[in-house]
Amino acid sequence: MRPLVGLAALALGAGLAFPALAADPPLPPAVPEAVGMSGERLGRIAAVLQADIAAGRIPGAVVAVARRGRLAYYEAFGFRDKEAGVAMTKDTIFAIASMTKPMTSVAMMMLNEEGRLFVSDPIGRYHPALAKMPVAILRTGADGQPAFDTEPAKRAMTLQDLLRHTSGLTYGGRGSTAVHKIYPASSGFSGTNLTSAEFVEKLASVPLLYQPGTRWEYGLSTDVVGTVVEKVSGQSLGAFLQERLWTPLGMADTSFTIPAGKHDRFARALPNDPDTGRPQTVLDLRKPLKMECGGGCAASTAGDYIRFAQMLLDRGQFQGRRLLAPKTVDFMTADHMGAADRQSLAPGYGFGLGFTVRLETGVAGVTGSPGDYNWGGAYGTWFWIDPREQMTTVFMAHAPGPTRLHYRRLLTTLVNQAIVD
Repeated sequence: MRPLVGLAALALGAGLAFPALAADPPLPPAVPEAVGMSGERLGRIAAVLQADIAAGRIPGAVVAVARRGRLAYYEAFGFRDKEAGVAMTKDTIFAIASMTKPMTSVAMMMLNEEGRLFVSDPIGRYHPALAKMPVAILRTGADGQPAFDTEPAKRAMTLQDLLRHTSGLTYGGRGSTAVHKIYPASSGFSGTNLTSAEFVEKLASVPLLYQPGTRWEYGLSTDVVGTVVEKVSGQSLGAFLQERLWTPLGMADTSFTIPAGKHDRFARALPNDPDTGRPQTVLDLRKPLKMECGGGCAASTAGDYIRFAQMLLDRGQFQGRRLLAPKTVDFMTADHMGAADRQSLAPGYGFGLGFTVRLETGVAGVTGSPGDYNWGGAYGTWFWIDPREQMTTVFMAHAPGPTRLHYRRLLTTLVNQAIVD
């Protein structure tokens, strides 16, 4: 990219100098104008992020934007570790939380392509203990406290339900009902406290929050997908992803446990939320997990993840190697909600098999194209793919508070306004 002298001077004045360009970019680089983007307009990303870093909103970030298969923007800002004064670099490793989910979903669809499972399969085929989970009927107890009764499920939970979050499973941390109180709080909690077998056993002891297929409810569904991948493949989820996805894509820094030699590259969040002042943390993936949870326990870099995103944008192919069939990617990125209640989804969006999918140009509160799809992580990471514009963006930051939602809207706006053809 051509240097932006004014912005570089601003960064230096704030003590936030731009790190040197990485020696090996994750995709072939391009001058933004060569792929229909404005370098000047992309420069607004730096201006806004540097101002936020200087104001203590986030410690730092890495942003990668690719269009037409070429890297139009790839920059690191601020600090990897602000307290220690360590500058952010493009090879910084982040805990990506729920951005693990799309990779786990791809793993299941690879097994589907081999005829080893079908998305219409009932979960009982792989985990008999989950076959007859009852469904909660919420009520208030005689003591005035939240309680529940149960009724039988009207149909079996399927792998498709798990992939699109209509299984009836939830996260314990997403509500205060009597059902939420007996669920594992999150994917990260499950990964650090339960083995895969203990995780399945725990779910078998609780009711579903909703009848399968009736409502989109974000929760532990993709963690169950990961355990099915393990059972069908005979490998740990990490081993399967390493062999079938991470190694073929050259995702050298993506894993479920960051090896000792890379510990210093792990980003630190600000110690306290900038709005509430409360302490905040991210999952420390320098420590081994009990379960390689498919819903939220991977670590990655912006460079690694944009290679994964580019493979999806290219409908299953990357640099001449095919990992998924085009029809499989099309199937995954279609809206799978049908008649299910989607009120918990953002306006203007449906949900596919691992991604939220934009349904039309309008309605949603940010610019975009019908068919674009995305997902983010609870610690501040986020990505989206726009097939119509042949573009993908990855944003990596450790900003685990509610402010992360602001940066999803912000980056969407700043990247889309830089498209000029």
